[in-house]
Amino acid sequence: MQKKAVILLSGGLDSATVLAIASSQGYECHTISFNYGQRHKAELDFAADLSSSMGAKSHRVVNVDMGPIGGSALTDTRIDVPVSGVEDGDIPVTYVPARNTVFLSYALALAEVLKSDDLFIGVNAVDYSGYPDCRQEYIDAFEKMANLATKIGVEGHTLNIQTPLIALTKAQIIQMGTELGVDYSLTVSCYQADDLGRACGVCDSCRLRKQGFEDANIQDPTRYLPMTNP
Repeated sequence: MQKKAVILLSGGLDSATVLAIASSQGYECHTISFNYGQRHKAELDFAADLSSSMGAKSHRVVNVDMGPIGGSALTDTRIDVPVSGVEDGDIPVTYVPARNTVFLSYALALAEVLKSDDLFIGVNAVDYSGYPDCRQEYIDAFEKMANLATKIGVEGHTLNIQTPLIALTKAQIIQMGTELGVDYSLTVSCYQADDLGRACGVCDSCRLRKQGFEDANIQDPTRYLPMTNP
């Protein structure tokens, strides 16, 4: 029987690469995305299209509104998305409090239902800005909790949280995804993309993405807003 995996799919570059990796490893992939009160919903459309075009077995969108909690530029429109970079050692205001814990908990519930032992998430501790829930220590702790807190864990299955990108640079991720056939024109990474998924070109995520393509010596297929000069 083909092994199953739950893939957290945001519609961005990293999660699309993770889906391609899981698929290449022979998993039957089940993708899950989240409508969590983020600034733009274009990423949800991109995620659904990616899931379908990349051959996932199923795709789900979970509504979990983190907007009323606030505390992040991605969920509170009163907080500006930074466009001037992040100081070393500072956790940027684009960090969404407890987001990966919330997302992984839903993905864990889905894994139980599907009888899947593997969850894939595209966290990265190299190119991003020290988000606390992107560290290997956090992933290890959540994985331990998952095995203690679930029926399938108690019954002897070993739940694994796979983080194949955690130690890679953005350029390495892009190179790997390109080799696996990922069409990055179908992804959106911008923190403040418009309704069509066109990127601003100036936020931290856009700058990291642009630099990644440049370092990988691969043409950037990103669609930018008309006023943007990447």
